[in-house]
Amino acid sequence: MVNQMLLRTISILGLFALCSWPSDSAAREPHPKKLQVFILAGQSNMEGHGNFITIPRLFVDEREEVNSLSKLVFKPGKVVTRAMVDDQIAPMIARNDLNNAIRKKEITDPSDIAVAKKQIEVLSQEYKEKSDQIKEFFAVSDRVYISSIAGRNKRNGPLTIGYGASTNEIGPELGFGMSMAQRIDSPILLIKAAWGGKSLHYNFRPPSAGPYELSEKELASDKVDQIKKDVSLNYRMMQEHVQSVLENIEDHHPQYDASAGYEIAGFVWFQGFNDQFSDPFRDNYESNMVNFIKDVRKEYDVPKMPFVIGVLGTGVTAEKVAENKVSLGQRAAAATPEFKGNVTAVESYKVWDHSAYEVYNKGWADHFADWCAVGSDRPYHYLGSGKFFVRLGDQFAESMQRLIELQN
Repeated sequence: MVNQMLLRTISILGLFALCSWPSDSAAREPHPKKLQVFILAGQSNMEGHGNFITIPRLFVDEREEVNSLSKLVFKPGKVVTRAMVDDQIAPMIARNDLNNAIRKKEITDPSDIAVAKKQIEVLSQEYKEKSDQIKEFFAVSDRVYISSIAGRNKRNGPLTIGYGASTNEIGPELGFGMSMAQRIDSPILLIKAAWGGKSLHYNFRPPSAGPYELSEKELASDKVDQIKKDVSLNYRMMQEHVQSVLENIEDHHPQYDASAGYEIAGFVWFQGFNDQFSDPFRDNYESNMVNFIKDVRKEYDVPKMPFVIGVLGTGVTAEKVAENKVSLGQRAAAATPEFKGNVTAVESYKVWDHSAYEVYNKGWADHFADWCAVGSDRPYHYLGSGKFFVRLGDQFAESMQRLIELQN
């Protein structure tokens, strides 16, 4: 009896030991993945002027490759219908009409003005509440984080809408980051630095491009010293932003593991509009772009850093884009023999939002409700079409993935 009890006790203790002490394979934690850092830079179209309310048009696009992008940027099961968009837009239009009536002195009686202003407050609150409700439908990444300077909109956090030129807008970062998360199995950090109205030849001028030659008009101005001082200013600001994030990288992504570290995985450049208006700016775009790529790679000691150039496509058609010296310079830079397999160009005109352009061309102000659902800005900002910016970001990601695969 005693022996049986002893045997049972030993068996129980043995089972307890097996349960309590995991095997070597169970004890080992999965090897942490290196944080993949992507830099996004450029001018206003990298800032992003696509209002969030124009993004739901992805749901109704008949092309599967476009429609499917809604799954990237909206939460599972969440669908924003045109009726919801129209309902969100209505109080904004009513508010604007009242503001215009006061401004044009169509309302002059003080008591009527007071009533109108009170109604404007009510409509503004209604518009905000309905906007906030729709914003809740958008995906918030748990794997992609972003540290962004988009003009005056400076934000850090998980990737979602609101990292464009304002907290109501997007640029290519949303589609790019969400798409990259589907393509690589690692934590991702986007570092974005973009300012509107800036050129590559002057504002983002790379160091190896050499001294900037002032025009006769600049030489004749009383701001020569300031002009000289500001050469390459945005290039320097871009680098300062990237370096400040990298120096405190643990603060910018909760999944960053110091034992695994990080790597600069790629660079996306979307710019060019402001280089169109002067011969030196246009004619030197190719060489400036080549120097820019080399200098950025040298800065971060990544000799073959994958680099994606968004080709200026505000000309809309293939023919018009092919006449633009800046667009041609961007294509030529990407085709530089020494960059084979690690630099590529993405044609932005190919994802131009033609249906939004139809509303714009028939008179957006006369069809304002329809316009607000499809666009939010001028053609030089790609109509402020959220659908365009999501599609372009996805195209950037697809090209980036190809470059990364060529290096592995």
